[in-house]
Amino acid sequence: MRRIYVTAAVMTATALSLAGEADAHPHVWIAMRSDVVINDKGEVSAIAVEWTFDDGYAQVALDGLDSNGDGVYSQSELEPLTLENMKSLKDYNYFVVPRVNGKIVAIKDPVDYGQIYSDGKLELHFTVPLAAPVNPHKVEFQYKVYDPEFFIAMDYVEQDPVGIQGAMPQGCRLVVKPVVSDQQLDQTRTMLSTKGTDWKPPDDEDFGGMFAQPALLICTK
Repeated sequence: MRRIYVTAAVMTATALSLAGEADAHPHVWIAMRSDVVINDKGEVSAIAVEWTFDDGYAQVALDGLDSNGDGVYSQSELEPLTLENMKSLKDYNYFVVPRVNGKIVAIKDPVDYGQIYSDGKLELHFTVPLAAPVNPHKVEFQYKVYDPEFFIAMDYVEQDPVGIQGAMPQGCRLVVKPVVSDQQLDQTRTMLSTKGTDWKPPDDEDFGGMFAQPALLICTK
């Protein structure tokens, strides 16, 4: 079973059907940051993410993993949880949605993944390669990191939310659009309450994407 969802369900009193619900809301919270990975040709080759889980999820997820009882979660003890989470996330494209000229582009399975528990916080990191690198001077590149079902809320940290791994292409800058306002959220929830359960957002978007902040690599032509 998918631990990242099963453990979250343990923490909530009622299981909700999120899609199309006016009162839909998440039950796990992640503080995140992300990096655009630039190869030696100045192309976008991957998206690297770092997630810090909320304390409630971490407590349940870590239950029983300290096999030697020393109070420290080693890499070997955390590995089963990491592998289980990565396996579960594959069905959701690892919550990473890159777009080129507005169209979703293919990704590969993650590399460089791992998990640590330090200072009372559980963190997961991994890098998602693009199926084919893209030249940001020739196309419009942006991405979102989010749970499509909005069961898990993912919010960027305030300090250094996004960055570049490698050399920033000349004439480019990386920006994150502001989070939607409470008024916009209320309007979206009201709109969703009028839709049927089979309704889907337009423009190849999905439910969780409506609440996610896009990061854009803006380059001069």
